[in-house]
Amino acid sequence: MSQVVLKLTTSEIEKMKKHYEKQLTNSNPPGSIFCAKTPQCTITAYKSGKVLFQGGNCQSEANKWGEPVAKREAAKPKSSSGTLPANFATLSVVGSDEVGTGDYFGPITVVAAFVQKEQIPLLKELGVKDSKNLKDDAISEIAKQIKEIIPFSLLTLHNEKYNQLQQKGMSQGKIKALLHNQAIGHVLEKIAPDKPEAILIDEFAKKEVYYQYLKGQSVVHKDDVYFSTKAEGVHLAVAAASIIARYAFVKHFANLSKEAGFTIPKGAGPAVDKAAARLIKEKGENVLPKFVKLHFANTGKALNIVRR
Repeated sequence: MSQVVLKLTTSEIEKMKKHYEKQLTNSNPPGSIFCAKTPQCTITAYKSGKVLFQGGNCQSEANKWGEPVAKREAAKPKSSSGTLPANFATLSVVGSDEVGTGDYFGPITVVAAFVQKEQIPLLKELGVKDSKNLKDDAISEIAKQIKEIIPFSLLTLHNEKYNQLQQKGMSQGKIKALLHNQAIGHVLEKIAPDKPEAILIDEFAKKEVYYQYLKGQSVVHKDDVYFSTKAEGVHLAVAAASIIARYAFVKHFANLSKEAGFTIPKGAGPAVDKAAARLIKEKGENVLPKFVKLHFANTGKALNIVRR
């Protein structure tokens, strides 16, 4: 869906609200002042002063009120981040991230997402940032909105398949590299013939190690590829990917809890050991491959609890 974002004053927003008073909706999104719908455009004004226009006629509707935020913000100088271009945060980027690799229970979810430079103000307005700084309910709300706005690819590696690969000698690093490579490839196919100005991967391995993991594979991206730790803070494409990945992970986690018959804790701490022990006692050790990453030390700890 096409969208335009304007930055307006309080008085301008009040004037706009009066202009659209016959088209105001009964429900307003969180943080908004009003929401109005014309035949071809939805207008949402936020308390921050930003106004979002969405729909086929968004550009001409927005032109009535001012200049898009993206044009004004693009001219602002950006500081350099390591080896990244100085203006990296303002580029159109495909970003990728994963969730669940450190959790004993639950799958690994990897997402690649494409954020165009014109969409950056909108994603900021919707609250996109590192999913680690968001609660699950906020992640759910934001993910549902951005899934309708940006192209993305979501891959879920369930534990049964993960354990099979791991037992064949494949490291978690290689598994992640394969998933990132595939997800980015899917996004590039979706947006073709358009191309991103850069690709940013949340760094779980050094660049040379990443490509070594992909040796023998069809590598779908080599040019303008960057790796950065804490990449969610470098570009919103990675933050958006992180949120969608976390959203999917949480949903899968809830389904596993339902199958287990009790709430399964996240992470890999002592509470996880007790939950795994309870699962073994109630359903048998043979169910573990579906629920957990068997090579984690938690497996042995849970079995020790059961044997006491």
